[in-house]
Amino acid sequence: MAPKLPAVLLAACAVILALATPPLAGDPDMLQDICVADYKSLEGPLRLNGFPCKRKANVTADDFFFGGLGKAADVYSDNPMGSAVTAADVAVLPGLNTLGVSMARTDFAPSGGVSPPHVHPRATEILFVVEGTLEVGFVTAAANRLFSRTVGEGEVFVFPRGLVHFQRSVGDAPAVAISAFNSQLPGTQTVAGALFGAAPTVPTDVLARALQIDGGVIENIKSKFAPK
Repeated sequence: MAPKLPAVLLAACAVILALATPPLAGDPDMLQDICVADYKSLEGPLRLNGFPCKRKANVTADDFFFGGLGKAADVYSDNPMGSAVTAADVAVLPGLNTLGVSMARTDFAPSGGVSPPHVHPRATEILFVVEGTLEVGFVTAAANRLFSRTVGEGEVFVFPRGLVHFQRSVGDAPAVAISAFNSQLPGTQTVAGALFGAAPTVPTDVLARALQIDGGVIENIKSKFAPK
């Protein structure tokens, strides 16, 4: 059965508006009605904490439209995690520039499709399960305490900004979740990618001591995360 996305997206939009209130906003407040991202200007010397604005005469309604969340992503073909994210952030939706919000859809293969431990350094995430069942959790920085539970269709879970978290499908059917973020570009950094896929690489002896395992094991893991 196809995901009930229209109703879910409406609910997610309400969540985004709640996240965008001043006490929770992650990005700087906007200073004008709109500042549609001008991607072409990035080819020049101008750099901002965000994107420069298009000339108003060049702005169209399409700058505020993105249709990508209605289509399921392939979570089976050459996909070791069994999950795939479709982001609706300022990189693909230029009208989000300076608005401090974004969304994403995550599709999970049944019985173990996982969004591996990762962080969003610039945003809190609120996740709404459209269909299926997920096991989710995050780890606090102060005491490395894990907060985890099962979240089913129609339920919501919150991941605080910057904390390591994960999601995993636990049912026999595929799962779909919609996330809202209080940043136009929340960023995603996986724990494994940061440790084993950095370029230049994190020294093997540093990781061996930190993880208390043999350096040969570290090298083997690094070979699976070689930068592309």
